[in-house]
Amino acid sequence: MMSSLQYVPIRHENEESLMIDEIIEKAEKGQPVDINEIYELMSITNTDDLEKLYSAASRVRDKTFGKNIFTYGFVYFSTYCKNNCTFCYFRNTNGIDRYRKSVEEIVEHCGNLQDAGINLADLTMGEDPLMYANNNEQLLKIVSAVRDEIGINIMVSPGAMQENMFAPLRDAGADWFACYQETYNRPLFESRRINQSFDDRKNQKIWARQNGILAEDGMMIGIGESVMDRAQTIQEMVNLNCEQIRAMTFVPQCGTPMEKDPQRDSTEELKAIAVMRLLKHDAMIPCTLDVEGVAGLKTRINAGASVITSIVPPKKHFAGVAQPEMDIDNGNRSVEHVFEVLEETGHHRAPTSEFRKLVADRKSKLPYKN
Repeated sequence: MMSSLQYVPIRHENEESLMIDEIIEKAEKGQPVDINEIYELMSITNTDDLEKLYSAASRVRDKTFGKNIFTYGFVYFSTYCKNNCTFCYFRNTNGIDRYRKSVEEIVEHCGNLQDAGINLADLTMGEDPLMYANNNEQLLKIVSAVRDEIGINIMVSPGAMQENMFAPLRDAGADWFACYQETYNRPLFESRRINQSFDDRKNQKIWARQNGILAEDGMMIGIGESVMDRAQTIQEMVNLNCEQIRAMTFVPQCGTPMEKDPQRDSTEELKAIAVMRLLKHDAMIPCTLDVEGVAGLKTRINAGASVITSIVPPKKHFAGVAQPEMDIDNGNRSVEHVFEVLEETGHHRAPTSEFRKLVADRKSKLPYKN
């Protein structure tokens, strides 16, 4: 697999720790950090240095957001997809059971999320041709129905869209638009997102913000990238100025070309969360429940995450993404259980009024002009 050249300094362990201390201190103060310094942080293996990294990221998060953590409910409403990404369970050629939820089912589910105190509904789908037909008619119908009947803040995660569809999506009620690049190593992207345009996918975030929609980008860890690739991907996401950025550990999926790849632990994801926090203090950075379930909530919050995503109530027949069934039907990703575990971290769920204020403030700073 093609990858970026590595920056590999030669020094003793004591010198390394001193340098790490200096980079962390600089980043915590909001001073610029260059690509080699990002690489150094992403290369940390020493337990003491990792704790320093996570502690600094947590301090920055608490200074920026206080003890409140925002919460997103996950609504995977169509598992049909035209793409054949090598890492994805829902790739087009995987012979799995699929579903499309009705508008009524989606609206009801979003209403339940709002009633439970969830701040945002993440309307997610594969790149479903039915949803894209007639200028995204069905997708827009779903978004506008959730806005009109429920009123919860909405994130839309529909894959890559045409540029001229962002204004209609905004007018339908989308507050956020998510489209993950996964990696900014172009050859690696092209080998994982087969027959997809690197530039078109990057532009999704730019077009969203230019049309008055807040944007989210994301990276996947463990798909063949180097440490420098991770550092460069973090730098690119920060430079795009997306309001939300994330990292997620790759989970091998049955029926995919990567199903026999080794399962990684979450250490590299936790480092990425902490580094993103230190580089972009006010970013919304998710703790996803889609990789380790609720068992991974505390470590991600302690690494600087400010959002819990992928909350999925049990027995509603909605799938997850990284692990379609992880902790769903046992109730561990239910609203009540997630809130209980969050309290154990010393943090609390943010009220919806605070989230609405944050969304309005960040929208006012977008490059979009009426």
